[in-house]
Amino acid sequence: MPNLNGKVAIVTGAGRGIGRAHALALAEAGAQVVVNDLGGTLAGEGADLSPAQQVVDEIEAAGGAAVADGENVADFAGAGRMVEHAVSAFGRLDILVNNAGILRDRMLVNMSEDEWDAVIAVHLKGHFAPTRHAAAHWRERSKAGEELRARVINTSSPSGVFGNVGQTNYGAAKAGIAGFTLIAAQELARYGVTVNCIAPNARTRMTEETLDRKSVV
Repeated sequence: MPNLNGKVAIVTGAGRGIGRAHALALAEAGAQVVVNDLGGTLAGEGADLSPAQQVVDEIEAAGGAAVADGENVADFAGAGRMVEHAVSAFGRLDILVNNAGILRDRMLVNMSEDEWDAVIAVHLKGHFAPTRHAAAHWRERSKAGEELRARVINTSSPSGVFGNVGQTNYGAAKAGIAGFTLIAAQELARYGVTVNCIAPNARTRMTEETLDRKSVV
């Protein structure tokens, strides 16, 4: 396991599933973690800070340091406040894991505009907005003469690579994240920031309904 002592990480969608695992692993490696989670339903409705706080409690019980954050990653100003939260709480930001997401699965011929817009907003804009604000933070530090080794980890999906029936919104967003990653990596390398993308194929709270269902309306 790497030694991340002194590093500060943000993990979005970290109240459950893969995001929670990211947050716990980063904390175990020594990082201080901003555990971001709006705490809504799988469809992105409602808000509840308790899932994020529960992960913070787990980290602190194991001797780590973390704070809960309930900002909506699809809100540009909210994403900025999340980055500011990391800096105000721990003095810096080194790692951003973009993981937050929702599902509103529907066959294309029945999909509503809202079902399309909501998924694109949380996944695609929800990667852009935090990365944009983190990048500004890193550029400022780089221009001040600091030698950075910062990291962005984005979350795509096999649905964005191979496709999946009933997920035109989700698959399009996840494919967009892969393209976003390629260009962000090219742009941010000059500041000492690497940008990579993973496409996990795991059974989580988000995917188990998709894996179990027989059909999508």
